Amino acid sequence: MAAASVRPSAMLSVGLLARAAVPVGAATTVAAARLMATAAAPAPPAKEPLIKTFQIYRWNPDTPAVKPHIQEYKIDLNQCGPMVLDAIIKIKNENDSTLTFRRSCREGICGSCAMNINGGNTLACLCRIDRDVSAPTKIYPLPQSYIVKDLVPDLTHFYRQYKSIEPYLKQKTPAPERENLQSIADRKKL
Repeated sequence: MAAASVRPSAMLSVGLLARAAVPVGAATTVAAARLMATAAAPAPPAKEPLIKTFQIYRWNPDTPAVKPHIQEYKIDLNQCGPMVLDAIIKIKNENDSTLTFRRSCREGICGSCAMNINGGNTLACLCRIDRDVSAPTKIYPLPQSYIVKDLVPDLTHFYRQYKSIEPYLKQKTPAPERENLQSIADRKKL
């Protein structure tokens, strides 16, 4: 048999190819040779570290004697995702587990990760990290809001205002027993 003269790693690829309905023969031998060649190939050289400085606002209400301050963290951008939220999560997981911030959907829908990044109010999950390592990225909580801790603003006032404007459709007639179908004319009114 042809499989008896092939190495165990090649036998694995032969088995995978056989399950994929590829006929055993020349194609199998070529695939096995490619598999062994890629396994024996040297790993690509590691990228040179791209160290970026993040300056993050810190304040803890549990220690009132310590005033709010800016703390610096250094992150290798090659080992981090492209968004500012990725860097903040990396800092919390690897450098400082006491860093506090909000996050939820990571898709720019919920607004939980809203903060002031480099002077502009934005969502950390949508804000790309500036890859220029000469300038630090400055991260503050949202301005004009009370701070609960670090980057977490108190959103009580925001939710009160949101509730007061009632940002949803209201039906003037009693709700039907089944689903409420909307006509094209009704949709145009919106």
